[in-house]
Amino acid sequence: MNSETVVSILCGLAILVGVAGTIIPILPGSFLIGLSLLAWAIWGGAGTTGWVVFAVGMVFVLAGMAASAVLTGRKLRQHSIPNRSVVIGLAAGVAGMFIIPVVGLFVGFAVGLLLSEFLRTRNFGTATSTSWAALKATGLGMLVEFGLACLAASTWVIGLWVAAAT
Repeated sequence: MNSETVVSILCGLAILVGVAGTIIPILPGSFLIGLSLLAWAIWGGAGTTGWVVFAVGMVFVLAGMAASAVLTGRKLRQHSIPNRSVVIGLAAGVAGMFIIPVVGLFVGFAVGLLLSEFLRTRNFGTATSTSWAALKATGLGMLVEFGLACLAASTWVIGLWVAAAT
């Protein structure tokens, strides 16, 4: 097995982890995909194909990161949800991972967000509606970033095929 094959396998695994990381916030996401595409362009032995894949893949990665941030941020501002509530939700999600296997991250995030919003608004109905809006905004941002991360990964796979054929 030569070094280009090893680099391709490692980059493929890292891209897979990166795609999963767009849905599972504990894993590195789009950033890891971008680094993997760069590593493959440099050391993957694909030449010009590697750099074209890197450029196209990075367009998808950056668009996903930007769209996720913009969509989520815009919805959070529309509902006047402070960043503090989201940070508390994330911290509760991390704690939830250790308390409830598999789904603890998501349950912890939702519960932490709801509690933070309840403490902020002092009204359970308002806290529920703002938390639900924040969850939908976060989910939409994650979905868009996931889709664009999949497109970046697909670009790499196509580039891998083209490099192997040439």
